[in-house]
Amino acid sequence: MGVLEYRGVSKRFGQHRVLEDLSLEVQSGEVFGLLGPNGAGKTTLIRVGLDILRADEGEVTLFGAAPNPKTLDRTAYLPEERGVYRRAKVRELLTYLGRLKGLKRAAARAAADHWLERVGLSRVAGQRVESLSKGMTQKVQIAACLMTDPELCVLDEPFSGLDPVNVGLVTDLIEERRASGRTTVLSTHMMHQVEALCDRVALIHHGTLVVYGQLDEIRRRYSRNEVIVWTAMDLVALGVQATQHKPGGWRVELPPSVTAAGYLDELVRNGVTIDRYEPLVARMDEIFVHLVGGGR
Repeated sequence: MGVLEYRGVSKRFGQHRVLEDLSLEVQSGEVFGLLGPNGAGKTTLIRVGLDILRADEGEVTLFGAAPNPKTLDRTAYLPEERGVYRRAKVRELLTYLGRLKGLKRAAARAAADHWLERVGLSRVAGQRVESLSKGMTQKVQIAACLMTDPELCVLDEPFSGLDPVNVGLVTDLIEERRASGRTTVLSTHMMHQVEALCDRVALIHHGTLVVYGQLDEIRRRYSRNEVIVWTAMDLVALGVQATQHKPGGWRVELPPSVTAAGYLDELVRNGVTIDRYEPLVARMDEIFVHLVGGGR
């Protein structure tokens, strides 16, 4: 049974249908990517799953039951929009949020200090949130989500406002959660982070499910049968139909009946000296644009 499951979920706002008969599940211990263009329904789907909004049709289960105070206590949510008390001091804010999740005062304060150190904000613990930069405020919210070690953490655009160093930091924190068996839902437009982190993904468009499954299998499904051959030899001069990819690299499109492994054997038999050989796998940004047309 999934940690979070949607079965035939639909949601309308007035006459506008935001979600249409959508079914998917988030499995225990995975990093699950929730993808789609702006306005696709991702945030609505998240909020229905966390009982912030109610579906008009269909069923949602969280840890095997309808969302309720006990199951929601096992989750944390980072919304895309800022959601902190700007006049609160940073350590006091995290301590307060920890107590809302059931921690005793001393434990909440210790957790606040620990997580401020983890995200590199110990030096601003006594400052008001309103004095922080956008990126620092984002890290405060991330610390607030992770400080109670939730079984399920839903992160909506967690990399927003972060520089490359802090993108790496948050990536490491998400990978640590997976290694410890925790579950993370990641909603983001940063496709290279999806490729680096996600086990499975769902791509939604106009409130419907377009693609759903294992990330690696989806990338293979939408890949052309192409390889890059890195060699000092001139493949065109040898009669191979190839285009120069980069100096020393040749891009070859294979017939549908030829596998990448089979073509490699053929090159070796024909005396081609190969430095490196790469089957080309479609990138998630290419798949995204192909399927949703940039959101149109």
